[in-house]
Amino acid sequence: MQLDAIQARRVLVDGVFVPATVTLEHGTITRIGPYDEAPEGMILRPADSAYVVPGIVDTHVHINEPGRTTWEGFHSATEAAALGGATTLIDMPLNSIPPTTTVQHLRLKQQAATGQLMVDTGFWGGAVPRNVADLEPLWDAGVFGFKCFLADSGVAEFPPLDPAQFTAALTEIARFGGLMIVHAEDARVLADAPSAPTRSYRDFVLSRPDEAETAAIRQVLDGARATGARVHILHLSSARALDLIAAAKAEGLPVTVETCPHYLSFSAETIPDAAPQFKCCPPIRDGGNREALWQALREGIIDCIVSDHSPATAEEKFRGDGDLQLAWGGVSGLQVGFSVLAQEARRRAIALADLSRWMSRNTADLVGLARKGRIEVGADADFAVYDTNAEFRIEATRLAHRNPISAYDGIRYGGRVTRSVVRGNAIDVERVDHTFGRQLERP
Repeated sequence: MQLDAIQARRVLVDGVFVPATVTLEHGTITRIGPYDEAPEGMILRPADSAYVVPGIVDTHVHINEPGRTTWEGFHSATEAAALGGATTLIDMPLNSIPPTTTVQHLRLKQQAATGQLMVDTGFWGGAVPRNVADLEPLWDAGVFGFKCFLADSGVAEFPPLDPAQFTAALTEIARFGGLMIVHAEDARVLADAPSAPTRSYRDFVLSRPDEAETAAIRQVLDGARATGARVHILHLSSARALDLIAAAKAEGLPVTVETCPHYLSFSAETIPDAAPQFKCCPPIRDGGNREALWQALREGIIDCIVSDHSPATAEEKFRGDGDLQLAWGGVSGLQVGFSVLAQEARRRAIALADLSRWMSRNTADLVGLARKGRIEVGADADFAVYDTNAEFRIEATRLAHRNPISAYDGIRYGGRVTRSVVRGNAIDVERVDHTFGRQLERP
């Protein structure tokens, strides 16, 4: 359904919820007027209990197609996004086969996505050993930046960079003004940590200690300082790194940081043993650490929140019969992340406008999508409607994710996304059956 206007009691405009009529033409916002206007055409009028926010811009999603489409694919991932209020995704360069490390591989990815997208979708490139010469061609082909690992990625086709390779890649990316995004865990610290087979979540956390993150983040910040490259720290889980990051920002280093809903919602002490749906790397840490991450968001030390949706088949996720060292690491939360965090934010007296900024505008700004993540004239008509009266209980088997495994399974939340709009196209959250999405390239 192509909309001509949205008329709602609570529309997020310039950081404040106001009654407004938002007029749309050809998928673009053309006017924001008073609520009592009488627009013509197809009008969406949410319930008075609903909040209209910019569509979520999720810049960290593993879609896995081509190559591992039994784990996830463009159709299922973008449907889950649409159902959860995410109207823009940026796909990670792994765990697809081949990974997005050359222009040829990017074209294969784009071909696989054609005709399958429910929401707008772009692509990260990858920085791996021996592909420095591929980085600028990938940038020119429209990727939004380059992901690298400083420790084993978990898949053989996407190996990590050693310190010399990392510096070489950063130097090249700085030369053409690109962005390096880093899975910041240190290989040497991980190698020295205890990693015996275990069903104990506490033991698993000990195998991925805070120092693995802090050591890697020091390396990333030193690299930014030496080369001038823009760097972005992915899925920060350890609050022990916050002082390092705050000091780097005060110094003026070009660094940004993200965290994820699972780090802001769960705590290690409440996670049961032998429950691999909670396993991710870096791990979910204790409750005090969780609250420190929330405080860092308030203070601007952490810039944004993304899903790091990283699904796998039941065979991979439950490999080892509860041995957390063998199970695939990744939390599936693409469809529910905003609704989950809206409740978590309320519990902490954090405004929904702030949560929207962290999950929409700041992520859009990270990748240079100036028409996304905001409700203003000239922006894309992307919206999520969140209704505090629409309570729901998450059931993994009813999520659009290809594999019905989720750490959020069985939890009840007081509010959910009831409608998404992608460039003026209203999506019925009960039945997503249109491929409105476009493939995005870096502006």
